[in-house]
Amino acid sequence: MSSIKVAGPVDIAVSGLKAQALRMNVIATNIANASTSRTPSGQPYRRQEVLVRSTGAGLAGVVVGQVVPDTQTDFKRVLQPGHPDADPGGYVRMPNVDLPVEMMSLVTASRAYQANAAVLKRFQDHVDTTLELLR
Repeated sequence: MSSIKVAGPVDIAVSGLKAQALRMNVIATNIANASTSRTPSGQPYRRQEVLVRSTGAGLAGVVVGQVVPDTQTDFKRVLQPGHPDADPGGYVRMPNVDLPVEMMSLVTASRAYQANAAVLKRFQDHVDTTLELLR
């Protein structure tokens, strides 16, 4: 019979806090580069995504798998004839960052962060109550 690993509520909440904090940082970077038409590689900025996965079977929290570029979404083409990066037709390739999508993702990550912080707060309240009862 295999045993299922169960992490404590603090471990699970802390892993969630770390994952969501990184996710918010990546989203902020995407928003900051929404108009970056040329990176050091010569290409427009490519939106980044955070891949989060379970740390194992059972209740064990999450871990950030990796931060990867969004290669599924095409760059936008914007007509700006005077832009230094414009092609002969006057179009500039712009990042594949969609601000409304990034803002929704930021709200989702923020709420998930708050939920994990609430778990830690509730756990601390239970510990304090238990210690008070033991006195």
